[in-house]
Amino acid sequence: MKAHPFIHKDPTSGLTRMEEGMDLRDWFAGLAMQGMFHQGSNVYELMAQRAYNIADLMMEARTRKDVPNE
Repeated sequence: MKAHPFIHKDPTSGLTRMEEGMDLRDWFAGLAMQGMFHQGSNVYELMAQRAYNIADLMMEARTRKDVPNE
């Protein structure tokens, strides 16, 4: 699944194209890392692993029926 898809018009050809954007998992991981950086941790490798673990949990939550999906 992709985050932030967008449509743009190529200024040279005039053709309209859709770009998929970044992976939703990468987007979630980046957001999670922002919160961890805010805490002042210096353990970047661990932070990156935790960020992707959080992103994976968020992706799972999106598919569960008991979680509202708006």
